[in-house]
Amino acid sequence: MKFYYAAARSVAPSPVVRALSRRASARAANDNGNRSQNPATDPKMVNAALRHFSQHGLHAASRAAEEAETAFFAGDRERYEWWRGICKTLDRRLAEELADRFRSSREMTPA
Repeated sequence: MKFYYAAARSVAPSPVVRALSRRASARAANDNGNRSQNPATDPKMVNAALRHFSQHGLHAASRAAEEAETAFFAGDRERYEWWRGICKTLDRRLAEELADRFRSSREMTPA
């Protein structure tokens, strides 16, 4: 009986495997981004956002947006930025909508 040697075929370059496999994403899909440039990842902000979330549950981001809006119209820029940061930590899109809404009326009194 004769034995014939057949080398094992590598699966990696197979066209079927390449077609069915998903490539790794070049960028993460989360909102965190670069920690050094994102104030929403500041430990104080995250702690405050978690406390706010524990008090208000799923409505926490909208409550933070309401607080930011109140501070904006009161002319308290520091408080506005704080609540907008909490809102951004909880819901980035809502915080962006909030910022867009007030972008045209940025004539806040200086602190």
